Amino acid sequence: MSSTSATIADQVAELQAGLGDRIPPDVASAFATSLANLTAAGVPAGAARPGTTISDAAMLDAHGSPASLHAVTAGRPAVIVFYRGAWCPYCNLTLKTYREQLHPLLVERGVGLVAVSPQKPDGSLTMQEKHDLPFPVLSDPGNALAGELEILMPARSDDVRAAQEKLGLALEEVNADGTDTLPLPTVVLVGGENSIAWIDVHPDYTTRSEVSAIVTAVDALIQTPSGAS
Repeated sequence: MSSTSATIADQVAELQAGLGDRIPPDVASAFATSLANLTAAGVPAGAARPGTTISDAAMLDAHGSPASLHAVTAGRPAVIVFYRGAWCPYCNLTLKTYREQLHPLLVERGVGLVAVSPQKPDGSLTMQEKHDLPFPVLSDPGNALAGELEILMPARSDDVRAAQEKLGLALEEVNADGTDTLPLPTVVLVGGENSIAWIDVHPDYTTRSEVSAIVTAVDALIQTPSGAS
């Protein structure tokens, strides 16, 4: 199935069908239990809401140079996508879809798009080059911004840690600050004065914000005069 017009949910279903025979049963079981717990826990109680101001978090660009979030968004409305890392198949699928389906629509509307993860800059560069992403891909060392917005995943269980290591993933080695903390997949729309106009947090990391939902939120922001109730 091409992602040119397919929803993310449909692509995820296709991806999961193909992963079934490639993941050891004990690994699949650990992931399934973890996912069920994350979904049951839901969105963190303190997660940022519309009206929250996004600070000018210090980040790194894909080449390791210091980057200012506010400078990247340049004072215009922007969609900020928090993802887990280049190792995550759901993140790869999502950012590829955003490149194909979302980015052109945002360009038409004069709205920016930025992808943010806690991974090292070389992971950001891998993601950008792999999918030919035409928008900034930034590293948020220590999940400074994600932590400020309170959209962090809870600590991994020993079973999940072992399952990831069995697949060759050591988060402490790929994250910029040497920790294993990850953000919940989240899309944030910021408007004037870097204030959140819309936020969509996904405790279930296999689901993501669909392009149609993001565009609807963007159009609502653009059509609402600043300061209107």
